Amino acid sequence: MSTMAAGLVLIPTYNERENVELILRAVLALPKDFHVLVIDDGSPDGTGAVVRGLMPEFADRLFLEERTGKQGLGTAYIFGFRWALARGYEYVFEMDADFSHNPQDLLRLREACAVQGYDLAIGSRYSDGVNVVNWPMNRVLMSYFASKYVRFVTGMPIHDATAGFKCYSARVLRAIDLSKIHFVGYAFQIEMKWLAYCLGFRIKEVPIIFTDRTRGQSKMSKGIFKEALFGVVQMKLSSWIHPPRRTNEAPQGQPSVSVG
Repeated sequence: MSTMAAGLVLIPTYNERENVELILRAVLALPKDFHVLVIDDGSPDGTGAVVRGLMPEFADRLFLEERTGKQGLGTAYIFGFRWALARGYEYVFEMDADFSHNPQDLLRLREACAVQGYDLAIGSRYSDGVNVVNWPMNRVLMSYFASKYVRFVTGMPIHDATAGFKCYSARVLRAIDLSKIHFVGYAFQIEMKWLAYCLGFRIKEVPIIFTDRTRGQSKMSKGIFKEALFGVVQMKLSSWIHPPRRTNEAPQGQPSVSVG
């Protein structure tokens, strides 16, 4: 099953009934044979029921895991990473359900890993200017300078440190100790990039255009932003005391980040 797939796209959901069928059809209509795992945190609006209704149409390509209560973005992705590794997927994608990430860009992210040989491809809003549509200016500035702040504190040469649209090679996920990931909100996105960078994996930023949702409600909150703000310093200090190490025997390489 998984060995023939282009990769597994992880889509965490909470109250995305208005978007979920549209995004699933868009991803599953791509020319490559992507599979999708929806991880729904008990959405009271019936998101899970919509996905279940589509599963017969996309048998062996669309999967659903339903969890109890809202457990956070980071835990959903870690659940998805483990699910993917257990089933032998070679490429694993993170993607939002609200069309802020263009499904067509999955092809470009996959190409960066599967064809160009990178270990992690990041759909980057800021590697080629500021490519954000429909966000209010205060949120654009907050997001842009948050990435500048992360770059300054960590020294990690990534333009879009909080990006949530990514393609991982399975070897990255196998090398990271997922049981020791600390953060659950936007800081989770930073922490995963930081660990991949520290462990010497090859990273590429692929420029994308990010478009704010037109349906449903954003899950952004002050608490999530605060976690990212203070978590970066904690993450950097912790790396001095306990430098990240790969969980497998593969030697660490030299960190590298490319843009293009």
